Amino acid sequence: MPLRTWTASQGGITVETTDPDREEPVMDQRADHPAGPAVTQVELLRAAMPFSAGRRVRGEETVDEYNASSQSFTRMEALMVRVTDASGAVGWGEAFGHRVNPATWAALEHLVAPFVLGRPADPEAVRPDSEYAFHAFGRTGPVHYAVSALDTALWDLAAQRAGAPLRRLLNPQAGDVVDCYASLVHYGEDPTEVAHHVARAQQAGYRAFKLHESTPEAVGAAREQAGAEAVLMTDVNCRWDEAGADAALRALAPYELRWLEEPVFPPDDAATMARLNGRHGRVSAGENASGVAGMVEQMRAGAVEVAQPSVGKIGGISGMREVIAAGAELGVDVVPHNFYCGPALNATAQLLAGLLPDAQLEVPFLQWPQRLHALHGAGPSITLDETPGLGFAPDEQVLQDHLLASTVIA
Repeated sequence: MPLRTWTASQGGITVETTDPDREEPVMDQRADHPAGPAVTQVELLRAAMPFSAGRRVRGEETVDEYNASSQSFTRMEALMVRVTDASGAVGWGEAFGHRVNPATWAALEHLVAPFVLGRPADPEAVRPDSEYAFHAFGRTGPVHYAVSALDTALWDLAAQRAGAPLRRLLNPQAGDVVDCYASLVHYGEDPTEVAHHVARAQQAGYRAFKLHESTPEAVGAAREQAGAEAVLMTDVNCRWDEAGADAALRALAPYELRWLEEPVFPPDDAATMARLNGRHGRVSAGENASGVAGMVEQMRAGAVEVAQPSVGKIGGISGMREVIAAGAELGVDVVPHNFYCGPALNATAQLLAGLLPDAQLEVPFLQWPQRLHALHGAGPSITLDETPGLGFAPDEQVLQDHLLASTVIA
């Protein structure tokens, strides 16, 4: 197999290839694509932002304690990377997340961050090599989450070099306004409590709502409170087998859900989801897809009406672009999953403004005593500014107040 190294040249990027059949270097097809300055430093920062979900009761739940919508969560962690290039520019990214962060941190510290040091701060240069280098460690999971974070940071740097917000680097005609939907946590299938929190979200200005409930009683209460015209979804976190999901889709049909998210376990059982989607429609999944190829395979199989990749899992901005392109080709709606409070929130908002103007941004419906940055806790509609790149600028004092760990790889 050829051995490849990236080298910068005035005309772009040259790939030097050791090939027994030819002696001269082989030029990459993207040689006219200008390389960025080299990555000189990667800083890892793990912060935990406290929140309140406004629960009035605490009772039995139908989600487990590892689920971020569970009452066991009172803080949201953000595992961030701050990448510096040779010009001194700084780009931000974020990896999924929550209770798997110690494993993702290890992947970043020992594998993925050292891999990007010295390489061009150019996502299109780094992505092919990183995807290949780490493929043996899984197409999803902590190593892939780490790759996702670094890819996002490199896109931030690329957009800064272009002097444009990321959305305009992706699409020069991109708009500035992104509509949001409220992503509620789990309220124990209690119809009264569910209706109460939908009402709270309505009072905050939201007109679209995602639940984490699975019973007809709870979903019905949400629909009654939201009204017939409201957009309503629910994420059941892989609750059923095929027979249970089939029965639930029939029982929930009167409530006109926009989608039923991850109805079966395992979440990438494309054959089962395709049968369910063929009978009922409304099936969505993708947060736990096995990389871009796994997500696209679900789309091709007819397993999802709505594809929901997550920027911190699927391969960063690069992975999201590929899924969005496949959705356009296959006629599948793409609505990114977004349960973040750090740079991944900005990245998802920029992607929607640039490439998915008809989709809504998922915003966790939580109350934050402190906000890490300007978009943190924003909604039901946000207007993005003209800051080049992601536009992520953390409040350094808030970051320090809630920092759990940090380290520098250089």
